[in-house]
Amino acid sequence: MSKAVGGNSLLTRVGIVVGETSGDILGAGLMAELQRRYPNCIFEGVGGPRMTALGFKSLHDMERLAVMGLIDPLKRLPELLSIRKQLCQHFIQNPPDIFVGVDAPDFNLTLEEKLRKAGVLTAHYVSPSVWAWRQGRVKKIARAVDLMLTLFPFEEQFYRDHNVRVVCVGHTLADEIPLDVDRIAAQKTLCLPVSNAVKTIAILPGSRAGEVSQLCETFFHSALQLMAINSAQLNADVFTLRFVVAAANEKRKSQIESIATKFPQLPLTVFLKQSHEVMASADIVLMASGTTTLEAMLLKKPMVIAYKMGAFSWWVLSRLVKSAYVGLPNLLAKRLLVPELLQREATAENIANALNEYLVNVNSVKTLLVEFDKIHLSLRKNADKASADAVCTLVATKRDKNTNA
Repeated sequence: MSKAVGGNSLLTRVGIVVGETSGDILGAGLMAELQRRYPNCIFEGVGGPRMTALGFKSLHDMERLAVMGLIDPLKRLPELLSIRKQLCQHFIQNPPDIFVGVDAPDFNLTLEEKLRKAGVLTAHYVSPSVWAWRQGRVKKIARAVDLMLTLFPFEEQFYRDHNVRVVCVGHTLADEIPLDVDRIAAQKTLCLPVSNAVKTIAILPGSRAGEVSQLCETFFHSALQLMAINSAQLNADVFTLRFVVAAANEKRKSQIESIATKFPQLPLTVFLKQSHEVMASADIVLMASGTTTLEAMLLKKPMVIAYKMGAFSWWVLSRLVKSAYVGLPNLLAKRLLVPELLQREATAENIANALNEYLVNVNSVKTLLVEFDKIHLSLRKNADKASADAVCTLVATKRDKNTNA
């Protein structure tokens, strides 16, 4: 991709809005690749710590956009609408060469639609799950974006069928994470004692306050039950268990540590902003449903996925979702590779039993890891470069049309 069109730099200003940690990872990867090509380009909008470390100008705190379910967004609606209005006004008054909304579809798609109507070129990075539920949203997507960047191959055809310009770029984590991850090295990084007689269970109760509130205590109860099951097992290897917990930020760390005071007998350590290392150090991962399940799969970690939300939110969503699975490993495999325990099924007993199955059934774990390897390879597309190529091609195409008009 040429750096200049008509003697001018192709990109001078890029708007990006991300809504949570996973979006910050993707946004930072795209931004770094575009910076390499256009060092003087300005990046602004809403970003997380990875993006701000690259010089991104965040106009609002990313944490304010991180909401879950149906009730939390309603409670925060006035604030969210105010932030979106301010961003819309800013980008219309100061049009970027392109605006990229990264995930957060309920927030970003409306913003993209308003900006595109005002003449701003728009792209959306990470497809909403329109193939699973609320397929009618594709009509809004067609109005809102000039380009959809998808992470997974199975999403691409859906957009082609609906005449939306689309490029599957794979996932940056599939490029970054090696096929074989050194668990012992990760344990040493976290200063955990290394022993073959110890099994490490990683616990990731989510990055949002609501998720931690719904899940963390249940996860800790399941850890206690797993210890009891492990101690009581006969004619099987019995391991010493330890639990490592990943906190997405300072607020979540305080929240998790407060809950942990109810479980003084549980051998757990809470780590701040080290979810990758925490998962890499583990033999098994217990986690909230979400995009982090992809990272766990790429790290080749047997996992149990669990999720709970408010009763009303669950009642509504369970009637809308058409997909058979919620976990990304299962969605990508198109079959149940790892357990999914949702809402009423997400009990401490069920979770503990599912975790224990991995401890006692070594052959099933080996089979699972072979499947994880296959999926990992299918997602390796050099996503940062692919997304940057797609963005630059879109901008250049528009500029050529304007030049020739």
